[in-house]
Amino acid sequence: MRWSQLFIPTLREAPADAEVVSHKLLLRAGYVRQLAAGFYCYLYLAKRSLNKIEAIIREEMDAIGAQEIFLPEVHPAEIWQESGRWDAIGADMFRLKDRFGRDLCLGMTEEEVVTWLARGEMRSYKQLPQIWYQIQAKFRDEVRPKSGLMRVRRFTMKDSYTFDIDAAGLDVSYNKHYDAYCRIFSRCGLEYMAIEADSGAMGGSESHEFVVPSDAGEDLVVECAASGYAANAEKAVANLPALDQPDVEGDLSPEEFATPDKKTIAEVAAFDGLPETHHIKTLVLVADGQPVMALLRGDRQLNETKLLAVLGAKEVRPAHPQEIAEWMGADAGSLGPVGAPAKMRILADSALEGRRNLVAGANKTGFHLRNVTLGEDFQAEIVDIREVEEGDLDVESGQPVRLRKCIEVGHIFKLGYKYSESMKLRVLDENGKEITPIMGSYGIGLERILTAAIEQNNDDAGMALPAAIAPFEAVVTPINWKVDEQREAAEKFYTALLESGVDAVLDDRLERPGVKLKDADLAGIPFRIVVGKRIAEGYVELAERSTRQTGDVKIDEVVGLLRQKLAAAKA
Repeated sequence: MRWSQLFIPTLREAPADAEVVSHKLLLRAGYVRQLAAGFYCYLYLAKRSLNKIEAIIREEMDAIGAQEIFLPEVHPAEIWQESGRWDAIGADMFRLKDRFGRDLCLGMTEEEVVTWLARGEMRSYKQLPQIWYQIQAKFRDEVRPKSGLMRVRRFTMKDSYTFDIDAAGLDVSYNKHYDAYCRIFSRCGLEYMAIEADSGAMGGSESHEFVVPSDAGEDLVVECAASGYAANAEKAVANLPALDQPDVEGDLSPEEFATPDKKTIAEVAAFDGLPETHHIKTLVLVADGQPVMALLRGDRQLNETKLLAVLGAKEVRPAHPQEIAEWMGADAGSLGPVGAPAKMRILADSALEGRRNLVAGANKTGFHLRNVTLGEDFQAEIVDIREVEEGDLDVESGQPVRLRKCIEVGHIFKLGYKYSESMKLRVLDENGKEITPIMGSYGIGLERILTAAIEQNNDDAGMALPAAIAPFEAVVTPINWKVDEQREAAEKFYTALLESGVDAVLDDRLERPGVKLKDADLAGIPFRIVVGKRIAEGYVELAERSTRQTGDVKIDEVVGLLRQKLAAAKA
């Protein structure tokens, strides 16, 4: 391709509303333009990069025996109602009606559709296992689309689905995807981690996220270098460091004391002189319509995802003031587990286990209790419902963990029987008995790969994309197109690169050299051959974008050297 014929509308400055580095550079380099909040037009350079990502994904999926299919983006409500997710998904789903008033939605994912398809066609265990995949647009009505292509309303996903006869078969399918994902992200040039994750609304027994460390990320990952442990903060577990101050000893009875106008843990702790770690934080919540009490150490925060998993609930919310007053007989700042309603389920975080003589609300506005001990003054289920924090201790090594921001680029799930059971998918086993196939689901976000690569590979001049997913592998840049010798040499280099299999572009614009060099750097093209005055001496300049290193190379050696460097970059 010739740059003069391409539509690459570069910008010298990023728009003021561009938030993260990848968003700024995608706009500045002419990769994308925003049509509306969460909806982007992918221009020529972006589409070339996304096509290369798609090709890598397709090669690796085909290599594990996956069969490519293509499903409708518009789904009838009935199949989502069968699985129970029509109401559970809520406002994230784009919903519409056809001319006959029938409910439809835009697909966010395809578990329901593939289960419907399998239900209509599969009859025997002999048809299993199956791996189906597609690369297709998905839609999610985000409350606040942000960060460019990282959180959008329309995105491209590789989603695949597996059907197996039993759990052992699912393990095989799951491991095939795990290994394929590792190869995909490595080939795309990403530095990534595979971490334990929560399955969320997808359901199932096990899941892993593939994440790319980046300050632009929205996921928090807990990791420990000493043991290699890594998990999403929604799922992570860790032990607590030792307390600076021991509990008050003795078999003491709860003692009420006044705490006028003291409503927060910090205010009560400052008033009674005990550290926040010696107080019980009491939260009254409503889970699927039922009241529940969650207890935490005073300095800790509730992990709502863990709470939902323990309760087996679909949603949880803070109780309203009037509900708290009705159930507890006190304002929110004076709540505690002693004397709580008998029918209220009480969950205590494991950090409270074994602790003695703590401070909790008295369920009397303006009053608290001293000397409250779990197991003696109240009963509760002991569970892990707290957020892991920086400096907590890794369970295996005992070393401190750290929290890192990451971008999620892929997620794999062992769905189990959630969809095959609810949608009555059955096949006959070798004895002619009906059995329910077990399922897996696996997703990759193509735009997430591109944005993560930009976040990991950029500098003050622009992107430095990995060669495997850059829109072009090399650009031939004559310093002055009007000089016959430079123009003719550039044309020869361009032709030679194409004939040798290098995906190259020729910058034939009548622009100043600085403009052409800056545009190539901004767009992230990995290698540049600069044809200048030294062409008369038999030399051109070869520049490597990722390292910013340049050097003069003999004319007859440059194509071979460039091919070697590309091979090394993709290895």
